[in-house]
Amino acid sequence: MPDAVVIGAGPNGLVAANVLADAGWNVEVLEEQPEPGGAVRHDRGVDPAFVNDLFSSFYPLAAASPVLAALRLEDHGLRWSHAPSVLAHPLTDGGCAVLDRNLDTTAASLDTFEPGDGAAWQRLHQVWQGLRPGLLDALFTPFPPLRATARLALRLRAAGGLRMARSLVLPVRRLGEEEFRGQGGRLLLAGNALHADLAPESAGSGGFGWLMAMLGQTYGFPVPAGGSGALTSALVRRLESRGGRVRCGHRVEHVVVRGGRAVGVRTAGGDAVRARRAVPDVSVPALYGELIDPAHLPTQLLDDLRRFQWDFATFKVDWALDGPVPWQTEQASRAGTVHLADGMDELIRFTAQIAMRQVPDRPFVIFGQMTTSDATRSPQGTESAWAYTHIPHEIRADAADEGINGRWDTKDQELMADRVERQVERFAPGFRTLIRGRRILAPPTLEALDGNLAGGAINGGTTAMHQQLVFRPLPGTGRPETPLPGLYLASAGAHPGGGVHGAPGANAARAALRRNRPPGLAGAQRLLAHRDRTGARR
Repeated sequence: MPDAVVIGAGPNGLVAANVLADAGWNVEVLEEQPEPGGAVRHDRGVDPAFVNDLFSSFYPLAAASPVLAALRLEDHGLRWSHAPSVLAHPLTDGGCAVLDRNLDTTAASLDTFEPGDGAAWQRLHQVWQGLRPGLLDALFTPFPPLRATARLALRLRAAGGLRMARSLVLPVRRLGEEEFRGQGGRLLLAGNALHADLAPESAGSGGFGWLMAMLGQTYGFPVPAGGSGALTSALVRRLESRGGRVRCGHRVEHVVVRGGRAVGVRTAGGDAVRARRAVPDVSVPALYGELIDPAHLPTQLLDDLRRFQWDFATFKVDWALDGPVPWQTEQASRAGTVHLADGMDELIRFTAQIAMRQVPDRPFVIFGQMTTSDATRSPQGTESAWAYTHIPHEIRADAADEGINGRWDTKDQELMADRVERQVERFAPGFRTLIRGRRILAPPTLEALDGNLAGGAINGGTTAMHQQLVFRPLPGTGRPETPLPGLYLASAGAHPGGGVHGAPGANAARAALRRNRPPGLAGAQRLLAHRDRTGARR
């Protein structure tokens, strides 16, 4: 019988399994899909000569994560690759804001919009440098991060105290107006906020946009060489080297509860897997609404579950292109990530349409140039590319009046993919003539490929302030422990939320280790045997 069964072989599940295995635990991971990875996978499904990431692609949070750094995945084959520039936001008038790992390059780009905005960016970066250690420590440790918060409070005081705290909770539109006179800096902040589901007018979107922008400034937006699944492969290899096991094609349908505690799981195939602990890397509604009998859960939790809010739905298109994207502005050709919206007003209009449950007529598009970021992704002279945009879960109208109704049948999918391509064409005339092949990933497709992406939501629940910190995933449940002893939540639904950084998985594993050491001599013998296999601790 394993010490722990981990439900789901996404990045958080695999991180949890690795942390437990490092402590000498016998760990088994059960995954519904035919391969591990969750939303960190790639394939050659668009064209055999092209590698396309199915879901996530760029990993600034992974690069910054002390959790992943501690796993030393480079020792297990992981290699990072960078585009020449991190991010570009071109405009149809020829202007282009550029985020580059070279601070002076970023500043010079913003000065082309308004002299002095480069210095304003450097001031924001100086604040980041002062806050970064405490902020990252607080972000990647279990909630409430008491010691990390105390250290962060001291650094925050040095950075301006309440004035800086005010800036971090501002809507990103307002923060941009206060810090920059031109559009460039404002767009870099607002576009980064919309990597989550934070509209320019949302409270706290300023802090999130600033955080993502500064992560890009410091760490870049790196990609795993060879495809996003290379990160998954490194996690699996590391786990297997420590005696852990991953079993794919096994969908967990039920958490078995006896005597008021979780004692194992039952799969769709009828297999019963007993374990001393269970660590689910599944969405919050799936855990509390499907895997556990409601009789075992507090009434208040079930009532709060009905108020759980998903982040925006996502629509994605993958392409194999016969040549580089013909951007009107040269700076965009050097960036791994390109944001496509013609100014702040267009961003606000886009999110307003989503709020009104309309399919946006001019979608804000996040565009990935994967061969630019990693030359191994496609033949020389071509480009492996993708784009995604946000849409409402419930669709009441199509702002473009083309008849998209949210059934996501073939007609809906083709209409929406064409709309995304028209948005790209506005900034890169001739783009569509380069398309060798395309693949459409509508919300139901994304969910079918990874059950955690309910309705195409990619962040495990909204990033808005009312569902963060002590409110994530539900009020009063900010830690990985659940109401059932022996059961620990390891998914992006737990603090600190979405992104590939491994913190929810590591937090869940550490909570299990604190509460449940391997029993007696058997646990000590397993730990000694593990050390014999792996050598001295690094």
